[in-house]
Amino acid sequence: MTRTEKSGHLAWCALVALALARQNGDVRSPAQENLFLTRWLATAMKQHRFPREVAPDIEWLLKQGRRYGAGAKLANKLDYLWRSCTGSLLEQNDLFRLTYALETAKDMHWAYRLLSDREWSGRHAAALNPDVNGIYVSRTSLDAAFDDDGWQVSPLMARLTGRVKGLETLFNRCGWQMASERPSGLYVLTAEKSELTQAQVKSAQQLLSSADRNNGVY
Repeated sequence: MTRTEKSGHLAWCALVALALARQNGDVRSPAQENLFLTRWLATAMKQHRFPREVAPDIEWLLKQGRRYGAGAKLANKLDYLWRSCTGSLLEQNDLFRLTYALETAKDMHWAYRLLSDREWSGRHAAALNPDVNGIYVSRTSLDAAFDDDGWQVSPLMARLTGRVKGLETLFNRCGWQMASERPSGLYVLTAEKSELTQAQVKSAQQLLSSADRNNGVY
């Protein structure tokens, strides 16, 4: 069993345990759900129920549950972990996977906002704090990025701040790639298996460079 499969198995076991607890009436509220899962994870860690390779997953989930309480939404995080590890998430269309990634990021306390053209570039561009974990997507780019079936047809442009490396891991698990030519916080987001042409991607990168100049990066 691979590391990914072991993580998926951990998530599956936790979700099954939670479902049984709900069925038995032991979990009736978000607070009870968080308490049940933190106790279940703590017991799993103490009793070494799972391979040591997934210990970081358990430790992170425990930290989230203890720090944020019901706001940690551990069941959502476990569902994401299971879907991303089993491959079922990657069977969905590009828009679904992007939405899933964004919702998961918001559950992990990332800020998310759509920026108008006025806020996106130029002297009226929105001021973004580089120390805040944030995802800021161009509304115009988003409106043109997908066809009616939810598949990407043009590059999606976003500004990312904060711990971008961790966000990249999340996006990769959801079948999305991010690329930036400069440390300006400007990124091109593309879905894996996307049919975008190299010309489209190059055009988006040129737009990034233009936006850099408009915002005084050079």
